[in-house]
Amino acid sequence: MDSWDDIRIFLAVARQDSLSAAGRSLRIDPATVGRRIARLEQAVGQPLFAKSPQGYALTDAGQRLLPHAERAELATQDAAEALAGGAGQLTGQIRIGAPDGCANFILPRVCAAMARDNPELEIQILSQPRVVNLSKREADLAISVSRPTAGRLSVQKITDYHLHVAAADSYLAAAPAIETVADLRHHRVVGYISDMIFDQELDYLSEMATERVHLASNSVSVQLNWLRQGGGIGIVHDFALPFAPELRKVLTGAISLQRAFYLVRHADDRRLERMNRFAAALVAGMRGEVARLEALAQ
Repeated sequence: MDSWDDIRIFLAVARQDSLSAAGRSLRIDPATVGRRIARLEQAVGQPLFAKSPQGYALTDAGQRLLPHAERAELATQDAAEALAGGAGQLTGQIRIGAPDGCANFILPRVCAAMARDNPELEIQILSQPRVVNLSKREADLAISVSRPTAGRLSVQKITDYHLHVAAADSYLAAAPAIETVADLRHHRVVGYISDMIFDQELDYLSEMATERVHLASNSVSVQLNWLRQGGGIGIVHDFALPFAPELRKVLTGAISLQRAFYLVRHADDRRLERMNRFAAALVAGMRGEVARLEALAQ
């Protein structure tokens, strides 16, 4: 192989499983990606990928090359940091994967402040109703609602957050009284699509003593807007309540949930001073923002 560029293209195909997806991530034509992979395979004298209807899978030779390619990537990142060092500011692009509640209500203010403090920093937020795959470099780091137990990952607890049952004033005025948890069975429930709950920490139905969701979405933002429109009653993040002044918490003494956010990173990225500084600023900002919004929701 002739250059770091060969390694960069190899890693993109290994992580994306297809030439087209790798091309999009690299911003080059998929045909060019295919030619470069073919040239690399010719240079090493053996196939690195096996093509199937499911995409491009690493061969045994590709699997042997992968850790060396990742170390080369890390060395390149180290060199870039060394050359950019001393400025005291973060630069370049960093992508955060996050569940949509966090992405919509916590990260905008936090990341806007970080961008103001670091004008050359480009922050991307990938809001997904599923766990972001860091091994495929879908993001540089991720925020999750449970602690991962598999993979070479670095995991740090960010902060606890709280959730309560809430509904719009307009709904409560016309609906049957809610005095006990059992009363919730007589109300329209807003919540998640049951077979699309990607983390058990998001399964709140048992807390509401009901098995039926009348208005369901895999998006926290859609659920919140249904509640604001008087669609029913549901579990709401306390940190989202300041964005929905129409909503009122009910049964606060009977139903009060606590969950946590975790910062998940590639284990090797702990060596990168730039990523450590970004992570520290992100964690501090999120802790402050959750506390601020939850105080407003009291």
